[in-house]
Amino acid sequence: MLQHQLKSMERLHSPSVASLVLAVIVTALGVGCQQLKGDQVADEKTQQSTKPDQKSTSLNIAVIPSKNPVEQQKSLQPLAEYLAKTLGRQVSFQIAKDYQTPVNLIAEGQVQIAYLGPLAYVEAKQRNPQIQPIVAPIDKNTGRPWYTSVIVTNSNRISDVNDLRGKRFAFVSESSTSGYLMPLGHFKEMGIDPETDFTKVKFSGSHAQVKADLESGEVDAIANDKPSYLNEQKAGRFNPQQYKIIWESSPIPQGPIVVRADQLPPELVTNLKKALVSASEGLVDVNGAEAAGYTLVQDEDYEPIRKLQAQLNLKPGQAK
Repeated sequence: MLQHQLKSMERLHSPSVASLVLAVIVTALGVGCQQLKGDQVADEKTQQSTKPDQKSTSLNIAVIPSKNPVEQQKSLQPLAEYLAKTLGRQVSFQIAKDYQTPVNLIAEGQVQIAYLGPLAYVEAKQRNPQIQPIVAPIDKNTGRPWYTSVIVTNSNRISDVNDLRGKRFAFVSESSTSGYLMPLGHFKEMGIDPETDFTKVKFSGSHAQVKADLESGEVDAIANDKPSYLNEQKAGRFNPQQYKIIWESSPIPQGPIVVRADQLPPELVTNLKKALVSASEGLVDVNGAEAAGYTLVQDEDYEPIRKLQAQLNLKPGQAK
């Protein structure tokens, strides 16, 4: 069973272990706070590669989209300022237009640091073995470096996954773990083929857009990550009397911050790890969401994702 196979995801490092590993206080490296570049959306055609010996250059971090780009940039400003002060370099976050863009940028060496979803990381690693995961955010709700995928509906005629047959459904992207890989695995277990059993299948492109498609009534149900859905409920969207979760996945390892080990000095990578794991809990994670800090991760933590990708015969690099 696919769900049974994914139980090993819960073995990720605990926050306490990570804090023991990185109890070293970050050395004062910095030259004062630098400002986050405003409203910059990643465009893979315009990025310039940074070579390892260019120690005075800024750090550009490509980030998968999670909400409105302007809102996401604003929420990331404190983190950008903290990293700039700690590392002594200008730091800018580039919010990508879709899931595939950061994969392309980091794989091709047009940026040296990126925040990717678990499946997007696996795809990027398959394209370029020099990509290494360093840390992942700790979910504020669970206190662990994992989260879950959910299927949400706006119809009182849908009470479980089987009721989705003959309905309209939206995924996030073919490179999204919570918005595609996990629900697809469950559909396969249930004997449901989205291409033939749903009257419409849409790839919305981002977690923000897939939720908007559900609100507008364009689709009857969506796949999404639970933390962002609950955050929207807290903000007054998705009234529980109208919207409901009909399925939740087993734990998924949080998406990692990754680096191009062949393009960054080892000292900088080490200092970046220390800066992130030592960051105060009040800072948002690199995805612009609430978090409880960061913990160390390694490639083997994403082996269950890699195995599920292979089991479902999914090909990398074809996100919609």
